[in-house]
Amino acid sequence: MRMLHTMLRVGNLEKSIDFYTRVLGMKLLRTTERPEQKYSLAFVGYAANPDQAEIELTYNHGVASYELGTAYGHIALQVEDVYASCAAIKAAGGTVTREAGPVKGGSTLIAFVEDPDHYKIELIQR
Repeated sequence: MRMLHTMLRVGNLEKSIDFYTRVLGMKLLRTTERPEQKYSLAFVGYAANPDQAEIELTYNHGVASYELGTAYGHIALQVEDVYASCAAIKAAGGTVTREAGPVKGGSTLIAFVEDPDHYKIELIQR
């Protein structure tokens, strides 16, 4: 078995595509329109399956927001330089919710950013 994708429900598909592609540097891999079923999909990632897992952005027509709940944690992305990544994300209009620095009780450098629907994305320097 292998990981294929993670699905996130979004309130504005174009705004979410812009965030993941322009702010985080992913590629728009493919889209699907299902007007009769009243939903639209956009798959984003740094590479397509089978090279890497993707994120499926799902827009249910007419739904502008969702409650995130307490079970969802975050998506994690590997970066070369967490400080530079945070600066680039801020310059592109993204929101950093936890500035770059060592993880509590450890030495791994991390930061957190937030997408337009308030999903958390952890940046881990490796």
